[in-house]
Amino acid sequence: MKYTFHIVDVFSSTPFGGNQLAVLPDAAGISTEGMQKIAREFNFGETTFVLPKNDPANTCRVRIFTPRAELDFAGHPTVGTACALVMKQHERLSDPIRLILEEIVGPVTVDVAQRNRGFHGTLTLSGKIEAPTGAPSPTDLAAVLSIEPAEVSKVFFAGVGVPFCFAQLSSNEVVDRAAINRAAWAATLARAWGPHVFFFAGNLRDGGKLYARMWAPALGVEEDPATGSACAALVGAMASEPEFGGMAYRLSIQQGVSMGRRSEIEAEARKSGSVVTSVSVGGATTYIASGEIDVPPSALVS
Repeated sequence: MKYTFHIVDVFSSTPFGGNQLAVLPDAAGISTEGMQKIAREFNFGETTFVLPKNDPANTCRVRIFTPRAELDFAGHPTVGTACALVMKQHERLSDPIRLILEEIVGPVTVDVAQRNRGFHGTLTLSGKIEAPTGAPSPTDLAAVLSIEPAEVSKVFFAGVGVPFCFAQLSSNEVVDRAAINRAAWAATLARAWGPHVFFFAGNLRDGGKLYARMWAPALGVEEDPATGSACAALVGAMASEPEFGGMAYRLSIQQGVSMGRRSEIEAEARKSGSVVTSVSVGGATTYIASGEIDVPPSALVS
């Protein structure tokens, strides 16, 4: 049976940048095992499968797969799927369109607008920011990154649906120089609460600009050019700090540069009193291609 797919580059306003995503806009009838095999076939960071909604108030249901596993939530697939669906229905937008995607983490709101003749999506989550203790020491994390302990200034866990280990490094040059030590990763992070490592340099204060990379060996992702779920968790964790008394915390993140896939991500957390009420992640999405994939009967629901 033939299924349509679209390919988009997320968090990039130009082709061949950002994070690649394959979207199957009408995936009804494909089994869970079939979805996993299709994601492995595309071999992008993630592939999404759009299904009929369970709640009439929502737009559709979306399942997200890496080449190795299904995810409860992920940033670039959520933004990219919403933009891909709007792109195929509207050449031009006079007003923003709001979609509500049913994901395992819960309903995720995405606002899609047209900016400078391109499409821009912003997702908003109202879920709690998880930030458990027990993160590795700077020394242990430095071993994972193949850098010096003195070049690691801060290590912490945080997540919104996907658990990350965050590490603040001393400079962009150190971020570029880092190389994964698989033995150290297996010993330090493979069984940790947050096995995926997002490391960055820059100013973490409200309005700061960061330069980042992300590795997720446990998901079959050697390196990710844009990680919206990590940016959501990071800005939420920073806004949760008791010393931040403002109502909105914003970060601009550049990622994927060393991979030749520059990504630009805007992240914001909203706070009421001492509680973070929502986190948002946004950026441009660029259309690349459409086609059909022939799905064999063995990958369909019997």
